[in-house]
Amino acid sequence: MELDFKGIHVIGFDADDTLWVNETYFRETEERFAELLEGYETKNKIDQELFKMEMENLELYGYGVKGFMLSMIESALDLSNHSISQQTISEILDLGKQMISHPVELLDGVEEVLEKLKDKYRLIVLTKGDLLDQERKLEKSGLSQYFHHVEVLSDKKERNYKNLLDHLDIDVSEFLMIGNSLKSDVLPIINLGARAIHIPFHTTWAHEMVSAEDEQINNHLKLNSLRDVLKYLKH
Repeated sequence: MELDFKGIHVIGFDADDTLWVNETYFRETEERFAELLEGYETKNKIDQELFKMEMENLELYGYGVKGFMLSMIESALDLSNHSISQQTISEILDLGKQMISHPVELLDGVEEVLEKLKDKYRLIVLTKGDLLDQERKLEKSGLSQYFHHVEVLSDKKERNYKNLLDHLDIDVSEFLMIGNSLKSDVLPIINLGARAIHIPFHTTWAHEMVSAEDEQINNHLKLNSLRDVLKYLKH
């Protein structure tokens, strides 16, 4: 499907797994968490129970590492029938702290693309997660200079986007969203009448999966890398 990107004045970028690596570290931490609990259950069962706990806690804790840490601790208590040692709880906390303090790894082409687009468009970050953690990652990334506005949303549904675009006085016809998640970065945006570019990351959190029917929606542009957007946007 050919999409016209004329009239775009504002570009929103997702952060995690669009600007920098994120999901990879969650998967690595899940592996280490399963190793800590291997005396209580199989890895498959541990993975399933942790994801279930994350979903149950999502409304309470929101997205991000801190909620993930709490869900790991709660899962460990449940899976061990509250017999987990204080030492293991401490090790789980350390896993979360290591995630928070991990160096920010920019994805290929990010700085090149932002440098070339910054004078032609108003660039903003629209991400979800823990406010402090996302602010910390943006600072570590060295990308702050490129963005006019940074917004950490509690979720990325149509109403969240609409409220923010209204607040920033951005017309949907002039807005383009770029991100790695069909569920969070593409579908809500095109439902509002704006345009979107999907750049999949090699690892996707189960919560961000969409139905096969949604996978076939083609009223957006799908690219292999962020650098490819320069073929479609003026710079």
